Amino acid sequence: MPEPNMSVWTGRVDTADGPNAMRWHQMVKPLAPGAEPGIVLIGFACDEGVRRNGGRVGAKDAPQAIRKALANLAWHQHFPVYDAGDVRCDDGDMEGAQSRLAEIVARAIRTGHRPLILGGGHEAAWSTFQGIVAATPQAAVGVINIDAHLDLRADEPGNSGTPFNQMAKWCEKRGRKLPYMCLGASPASNTTALLDRASVVAAVIRGDEDVHLHQFRDVHDEIAHFTRPLDFVHLSIDLDVLPAATMPAVSAPAGKGVSLESVYMLLGAAIGTHKVGAVDVVEFNPRFDPDGNAVRVAARLAWNVAWRWQHLPGFAS
Repeated sequence: MPEPNMSVWTGRVDTADGPNAMRWHQMVKPLAPGAEPGIVLIGFACDEGVRRNGGRVGAKDAPQAIRKALANLAWHQHFPVYDAGDVRCDDGDMEGAQSRLAEIVARAIRTGHRPLILGGGHEAAWSTFQGIVAATPQAAVGVINIDAHLDLRADEPGNSGTPFNQMAKWCEKRGRKLPYMCLGASPASNTTALLDRASVVAAVIRGDEDVHLHQFRDVHDEIAHFTRPLDFVHLSIDLDVLPAATMPAVSAPAGKGVSLESVYMLLGAAIGTHKVGAVDVVEFNPRFDPDGNAVRVAARLAWNVAWRWQHLPGFAS
């Protein structure tokens, strides 16, 4: 287990306002054996998958940047939040880093926690999924990906564009199907080959024109229908689903994108099913965020995941 760098958890202290004025930096603790079930923050300091995919590298620095932005946000949780440190990939061995992340995810789930992975490239999602299925071998596991891209590429070796194809192939080898839903996919960013592959794996897709706030009821019902037969949902949030004006600090900024308000709606509907047990937030790239506005968006999304999880009963997977 990597050691967390707790020095990033610093910020304002409102002493005069008493114990109800706490912020994240005052409450997040290092993950320790036997800790009471809560949310476990796990950093994936890796952008080797982005490099292999021909993208703009720099996402390996995202986990610490997001923690720093989270640190000063208001604390409203009724349960613990822990920091499990970063899984690093500094030597190009992405597969090794993915295996280490999967092990930490699996261990967290087995001990009653809910992992919140801070990427890093979208190759983190393959690790999250591997950790989930290792920890819950008998569960019906499905994936909801909020993303401009289907990330069903068939490239070998894997990269940031292949995780859901890797999941589908893993399931196929075991006589299973991968329940896969992609919300916010851009028609302009997904080739016919990717759409054909999505059809083969029977993916459920709602494009970036079909996830607006005025369509909330339809989207909510479709998510509920998709998750009904599932025991455990892996929610993956790729920040490049947002418009470039909101989130320029990613490998592939969106020409159109899905509004931040609509993304909140999507993740709220997913977590509201009570089946989301692990979340990854990926692709933030601090190198393209000189004024620090984009990292605030990434941190607020992570905060929102925790805020919505707190309203759900228990932490049993």
